[in-house]
Amino acid sequence: MKLLMFQAKRFCFRSFERILDTVAKADVEETVTDAAVIFFHAETQDETQQNKVLTKALKNVKWLANKRGLKNIVLHSFTHLGGEAASPEFADEFLKAMAARLRATGYQVWLTPFGYVCEWDLSVYGESLAKVFKAF
Repeated sequence: MKLLMFQAKRFCFRSFERILDTVAKADVEETVTDAAVIFFHAETQDETQQNKVLTKALKNVKWLANKRGLKNIVLHSFTHLGGEAASPEFADEFLKAMAARLRATGYQVWLTPFGYVCEWDLSVYGESLAKVFKAF
């Protein structure tokens, strides 16, 4: 699992192009303010240790969000962080599980449309902690 995480002043995203024929068509445009924006890349080895990886990912996301008291979280599947990508089915289910667990603990969660390339505009706070990369 690879996570590229940001403490964002603002994150705007819009569905641009569907790249997986297996997902429903989506025309989405959202703006979220004061949010932890998480780009994640699920890898093939994550599929055999889903619970362990989910627990670690949640701890990292909550840690970053809580450093600034952020209650808004955006999850974005981003298979460009390197390593061998997990199956789209696994990545999609992982995203949904992560969102459900975060919502259950009081966070507002947005998911960018899975299987789409999105346009986005990201405004990040200046501190070095506002930009974090984790791999596990």
